[in-house]
Amino acid sequence: QVEVVESGGGFVQAGESAKLSCLVSGNILSINTMGWYRQAPGNERELVASINTVGRTNYADSVKGRFTISMDNVKNSVLLQMTSLKPDDTAVYYCKADLLVGGWGIRRDYWGQGTQVTVAS
Repeated sequence: QVEVVESGGGFVQAGESAKLSCLVSGNILSINTMGWYRQAPGNERELVASINTVGRTNYADSVKGRFTISMDNVKNSVLLQMTSLKPDDTAVYYCKADLLVGGWGIRRDYWGQGTQVTVAS
């Protein structure tokens, strides 16, 4: 069993900051990458930021310079620090973990339940 648990988010004003955390636990052999995706009403889920275990990051153009993703390899967690938030950042944010799990080392993606971020203008 693998669990992906997100925390953080909520309601903020435009220009403010917020932080999202994601913790992965369970029968994990190793982590390949972890990332944050978001989905606004009527839109498809999109990548916000991802990071691998050597620290290589990837950001959506819309969040470059405002969001920072970091990983704690020991704690199996990833943090998304969001600054200068805009109303367009309003969405449900999902954590995804690309893992090797189980005795055979099967590679699978695991998703969290999502956490709402609402940015008021």
